[in-house]
Amino acid sequence: MGRAYIAFGGNVGDVEHNLRRALAAVASLRGTRIRRVSSLYRTAPVGVEDQPEFVNGALEVETELGPAALLEHLLAIETSLGRTRAVRWGPRTVDLDLILYGDLVLEQPGLELPHPRMQERGFVLVPLAEIATEVVHPGLEASVGQLLADLGPTDDVRLLGRPAWLDSLEERKP
Repeated sequence: MGRAYIAFGGNVGDVEHNLRRALAAVASLRGTRIRRVSSLYRTAPVGVEDQPEFVNGALEVETELGPAALLEHLLAIETSLGRTRAVRWGPRTVDLDLILYGDLVLEQPGLELPHPRMQERGFVLVPLAEIATEVVHPGLEASVGQLLADLGPTDDVRLLGRPAWLDSLEERKP
């Protein structure tokens, strides 16, 4: 079983509903169990600033799927929930990014692990630190907590809370 960390978010439509459906779909993947889910955070958009704020979070999964298969399923979940890729860093119904997969360092077309910009993004590090502060980035050899401290102020990442449906996801079994 592999341990993976996924950053999730969205800013189009009924965002919380979309995220709930996306995470339920992740929980239902063959041989996959959600171990931990962060709270939800409101975050400023990055790249394309003329769009609504995002709701972001992170989750830890234990899975029998390899990284390429897991990513393929994540992309299929995004598509099934109306994600389109018309504008890089543009608005989206749901975004599921594979951030870490164990201590794997991998660079191949369409899949780079750890995620190449995770250490630059408060909207990834703040929720990830909530559930995995001691996990070490295998390329940088620093913990998530250290990467967050090194990033500096993250005032644009604001805690929304922890809806009960997040807790219920952690209890699902494969």
